[in-house]
Amino acid sequence: MKLKNIFLSLVFIATSLSLTAGDMINGAGATFPYPVYSAWAFNYYRATGVKLNYQSIGSGGGVRQIKNRTVDFGASDAPVKPADLKKMNLIQFPAIIGGVVPVVNIRGMKPGQLKLDGETLSKILLGEISKWNDPRIAVINKGVSLPDANITVVHRSDGSGTTAIFTSYLATVSKDWSEKVGKGKSVNWPVGIGGKGNEGVANYAKRVKNSIGYVEFAYAKQNKLTYVKLRNKNGYFVDPSFGAFKDAAAGAKWNPDKGYYLWLVDVPGDGSWPIAGASFILLGTEKLAANRKVVKFFDWSFNTGDATAKKLTYVPLPKSLKDSIRRYWKRNGIY
Repeated sequence: MKLKNIFLSLVFIATSLSLTAGDMINGAGATFPYPVYSAWAFNYYRATGVKLNYQSIGSGGGVRQIKNRTVDFGASDAPVKPADLKKMNLIQFPAIIGGVVPVVNIRGMKPGQLKLDGETLSKILLGEISKWNDPRIAVINKGVSLPDANITVVHRSDGSGTTAIFTSYLATVSKDWSEKVGKGKSVNWPVGIGGKGNEGVANYAKRVKNSIGYVEFAYAKQNKLTYVKLRNKNGYFVDPSFGAFKDAAAGAKWNPDKGYYLWLVDVPGDGSWPIAGASFILLGTEKLAANRKVVKFFDWSFNTGDATAKKLTYVPLPKSLKDSIRRYWKRNGIY
């Protein structure tokens, strides 16, 4: 099934009539995992008759809604710190792993043809490199035709876990970026135009000539955007791919006692994609009945959804991590 059809299927599920509280799960948050949650929701509905209404509103909105207890679960690509989980009476666990990719709209440029390192990428986004044929880009791309054209930066306008992952990477690889902009779900972008959600950035990047933006890889694929090849921590230029995201996630040290709080940016490995991240689910500790419904959905997805995730270029959680999460659920009385 094509990604577009999956999206339409979720819309149908979310707007079906004759729903009761028992056969509906309400969630909101990150746009990063929306394609895979959509696909899982469609398959779960066919298997169980239980519907998922997931509002793809950005990680900031997801955290706000679960904090206010207006949904059964929130979703965020920026993990909530252990101290804040305690303060808001939340529990947190990862659900899927994917990658954020820079994308460009340069006439004649093919996916992976343009190469950038972290420092050069950060200077573009700071506005310090403003033309595509700048010598600092050209020296990395010998033999590639670069236009004498102004660069338009496209970024998120909403509070976004995708932005948190992306800016965490930039702050890690660039001292300038760390000092001038920093990292987080929302930052003060020095230049550029804003789009809402991964969808908004993808649409702008597709329409605006000579632009550069960043989206979750499934959106780049769905919209046929031209992704950039990046230099990783080990010095190799790599393409975004299932294997590169899996390499980035390999060996990650997850700690349930800290709500699995972990970032996956700029990790070592010859084949690692440098801007990977997990998407996290947030539950209110006191909402036992609602939490059990949510956990049933994700447990079912962990058992049956790996092939679907891989088709959409997400990395399913390893079995050891899934088993750890099930123990975590049990410890919290919801499994």
